[in-house]
Amino acid sequence: MESFILDEDEIDDFADEAELWQVGKKLKFALADLDVEQWLIDLQSDKAALTQLHNNAQLVTLEKDAKLHELKKLITAKNANPLNPGNKKILVFTAFADTANYLYDALKPWYRQTFDLHCSLISGSMTHTTLGKNDYDSILVNFSPLSKNRANLSSVKESAQIDLLIATDCISEGQNLQDCDYLINYDIHWNPVRIIQRFGRIDRLGSSNEVIQLVNFWPTPDLDNYINLKERVESRMALVDMTATGEDNILNTEQLHELIEDDLNYRNQQLKKLKDEVLDLEDMDEGLSLTDFTMDDFRIELAGFLDTHKRHLHNSPLGLYTIVPAPGGDYAEHYGSHHFSEAEKNIIKPGVIFCLKQKQDTDGNSAINPLSPYFLAYIWTDGTVRYNYTQAKAILEIYRVLCQGVVSPYEPLCELFNSETDYCENMADYTNLLKTAADEIISVFKKRSAHKLTSERGALIAPMKQQLENLNQFELVTWLIVI
Repeated sequence: MESFILDEDEIDDFADEAELWQVGKKLKFALADLDVEQWLIDLQSDKAALTQLHNNAQLVTLEKDAKLHELKKLITAKNANPLNPGNKKILVFTAFADTANYLYDALKPWYRQTFDLHCSLISGSMTHTTLGKNDYDSILVNFSPLSKNRANLSSVKESAQIDLLIATDCISEGQNLQDCDYLINYDIHWNPVRIIQRFGRIDRLGSSNEVIQLVNFWPTPDLDNYINLKERVESRMALVDMTATGEDNILNTEQLHELIEDDLNYRNQQLKKLKDEVLDLEDMDEGLSLTDFTMDDFRIELAGFLDTHKRHLHNSPLGLYTIVPAPGGDYAEHYGSHHFSEAEKNIIKPGVIFCLKQKQDTDGNSAINPLSPYFLAYIWTDGTVRYNYTQAKAILEIYRVLCQGVVSPYEPLCELFNSETDYCENMADYTNLLKTAADEIISVFKKRSAHKLTSERGALIAPMKQQLENLNQFELVTWLIVI
């Protein structure tokens, strides 16, 4: 067999054409370093392994796919016994585009023939549908026409709806799909926050459904085996990455392994907990960042509002407030025919939503508070901080539900507020709520700072002047009173 090894004279002769003897992009490999005989042996080994995998995969046909059959059972049961009257909508999530395509091809003919309903597919690279235009936005509008205000869109002509949507995580953020009441995770994402994000597409304020359900397909009967395998792989990958050079190895191997193991164990515990119960995002603050949740829908609305009311906003003083009734409170009749679900009534109780601004220098604080220098907090009148600044998206959704479309103040509520506070002379109750909300913001801010310092490479402690200590470091931008 002819050798690729060059002698020194040949190397000098071909110095100007060295790149012709290299392969790769970012990482260049010289062909002279290639052990051809061993490479051919390895290629044959890879071919044999891939052939075996392919042959085994070919044995799994649609008729033999037990997981697919279980999914069909769930779809059939949902259509036979809707959770909410007349609602047959199902959202199926998978992490892989290939799996999404497989499910769509397998389910479409069966679903159309059995139930005479429409189905669609959305992945990062393609879309398919049996109803309407075959594009991303049209499919979502036809799947959730109420939340997407289809009736007001002149470009959409369909009156029918899509009842089964198969999707990847490309729609797991920033989409209002609360017409649907049944979500299936066909595979479990390694990050529990992603699972909750998926569920957040249908678990949203403004839903007309009294009941919603999340169904998870777990990878194996023995979850510990799956998790332990992933833990070993993730640990090895991180160790290789961190110890690639002497300069990067800021910790010894034992310390580094402990840090990695602690973080993975935390994720594993969340997954195990999620297997047996429904987690709230509030229970997952340590592993949650606002960057996980897109707020593009709010930004778009804000941009339009700014264009229309820029002068009024520029001239408005700090501390503006208004008053709205609680959906389940004594003054809910002011909403007229607007319907609120029981979940909304249980969440939106009398209290205050505060918007605060940190006064001092906040450079670098965006890692702890992506809305820096602003903080949002929703506190009930009993002193319970229902949502902290880490759940800003939920607070903004409450704002939207309570205020969108309201163009004039609720005069009876304003008179009631003035009577109770002696025209803002006696504000002790609201001052106490503000102090409690600020204390909670400071506590969570410090907790997240400490967690970031111990869990992220290169994290730094903010200078003293940027750290939060008391209420005097905030100014009140605006507040919404719910009574």
